[in-house]
Amino acid sequence: MLTKSRFVVDQTTHRVSFERRMTASPDWLFSAWVTPEMLRLCWDPSGEPLAICEVDLRVGGALRLVNAGNADHASAGVYRVIERPNRIQFDAMGAAGTVTFRAEGDETVMLVEILCPSAEHLAMMMKMGVAEGTAQTMDNLVAYAAAQVAR
Repeated sequence: MLTKSRFVVDQTTHRVSFERRMTASPDWLFSAWVTPEMLRLCWDPSGEPLAICEVDLRVGGALRLVNAGNADHASAGVYRVIERPNRIQFDAMGAAGTVTFRAEGDETVMLVEILCPSAEHLAMMMKMGVAEGTAQTMDNLVAYAAAQVAR
């Protein structure tokens, strides 16, 4: 499983972005982000399956994820754009998230962007560990994809 990554924090635009280039199709990666059975296996940075994974995949639909080790804190959001297999946009934790999938040959470039409304909000997100957590979640996704390809 080929994977290349890039991580950027832009203090000027209050944006955090993660880019991964993987040997998986845009449709498969899109499914991994929105299908509860797949999402629950990748999202918890600890590598454990999520304790709760609820997805109402429609514009205006809710998303609720609860990590196994932190049942008191849910990550909740609302879907704003769903364009299978190219783009998902959602609001969560006071920020706007966008995930895009772009095919390039046998690979897909997956770009995750988190846009915070202010420098203070970005600082709070960084202090909460969003960079490390998202990077680990993406590593989990790479491992999950590799396991699926190996089957």
